[in-house]
Amino acid sequence: MRTRPFYGWAIIAMGAVIAYSSGPGQSFTFSVFIDSIIEDTSLTRTAISALYAVGTGVSAVMVFTVSRLADRYGARSTLIGAAIGLGLACVAMSWARGALMIFIAFAALRALGQGSLTINGTLLAAQWFVRRRGRAMAIMGLGFPLAVATIPPVARLLIETIGWREAYAVLGVMVWVLVLPGALFVVRNRPEDMGLFPDGADGPPPEEAGIDPGLPEPRLPVLTSLRFWVLAIPMSTSALIVTGLVFHQAAVLGEQGLSATVAAAIFVPYALSSAVVSMIAGDVSDRFGPKWVFAASMVTLLAAMAVTLVMDSLLLATAYAILLGASGGFSRIVGSVTWAHFYGRRGLGRVQGSAVMVNITASALGPLPLAWLQAHFDGFRTGIAILAVLPVAAIVTVALARPPGDRQGPAVLRVA
Repeated sequence: MRTRPFYGWAIIAMGAVIAYSSGPGQSFTFSVFIDSIIEDTSLTRTAISALYAVGTGVSAVMVFTVSRLADRYGARSTLIGAAIGLGLACVAMSWARGALMIFIAFAALRALGQGSLTINGTLLAAQWFVRRRGRAMAIMGLGFPLAVATIPPVARLLIETIGWREAYAVLGVMVWVLVLPGALFVVRNRPEDMGLFPDGADGPPPEEAGIDPGLPEPRLPVLTSLRFWVLAIPMSTSALIVTGLVFHQAAVLGEQGLSATVAAAIFVPYALSSAVVSMIAGDVSDRFGPKWVFAASMVTLLAAMAVTLVMDSLLLATAYAILLGASGGFSRIVGSVTWAHFYGRRGLGRVQGSAVMVNITASALGPLPLAWLQAHFDGFRTGIAILAVLPVAAIVTVALARPPGDRQGPAVLRVA
């Protein structure tokens, strides 16, 4: 009889630290720095959005490669490299002057923070848990709303006291301190490396029975599979819209007469809502599959977008943050669970990396349409109303998806 706690929960705790430490490469952190960067460099908001988009697009290619390296060498090795690189990217951002250097820094921060660091945590959790994967992903994901709640106000304070460049350097050191010790001494790639099985069970998952774990990872068809794209495109809707809203959050609230301090402060209710909802979503996903979780993410996103059209008080700004956080909590579980649920553990890096690449590409595009529409219509309201058609289309697309009933079909059917 097992007397020790399952070691996988130590992996999940480390995964939460990884999720938190991705903060310097996430949109909610950039949003606090944008106005300072514009003032310091004389770049326009549209130009910054374009640099951000292209830099994020470059990062999508990098995460596509890193996920395959994780399949070959293990997520632990790629995690160590990503953490070192993210810290260096933060330092590089503190030195950036001019459009070219800011572009390079944006690309590195997005590739290593939003992309490489995050996907390694997801891959580790997916290897250690199968039956309780949704719950494990939800617990690991708590690091993300904690980052949303704490990093923006801390960054705001650092900017006001020591300057935006020095603030980014401090964030880089934070990444090294939080991630590298655990990556070196705690993280292990798979439970089988320690003579264990996923979920702390006494044997392999039923779907893996009879499979030789020593076999090479399979080369699954992904980018050439219609089944993949039917899910990947609608699942990227949240990344596109939420990134645009968060990236321009200070300006969106400023248009309604609310201050930049309020724009940073509402990340706290955003984070709390995201954390609570993700825990609920993890259990729902384990019991019923990701279908209803995805629908809930789109409905709450639509509600948040509707609130922005009338948001002229702190109360409404808080309601907006709670709804947007809830949408993020649902969406994060969908993105973490669906691909392992669909394809299994073997060769997962190839699949998850392709999905993250699509997601990052969507997030790269997010700030641009809002910036362009804001300039064209002299305000954000019209652009947000136009973009509201996308969550509706995403719900319909996933609801109509009916893939063949082969080995992969039932999992997709549960999503659809």
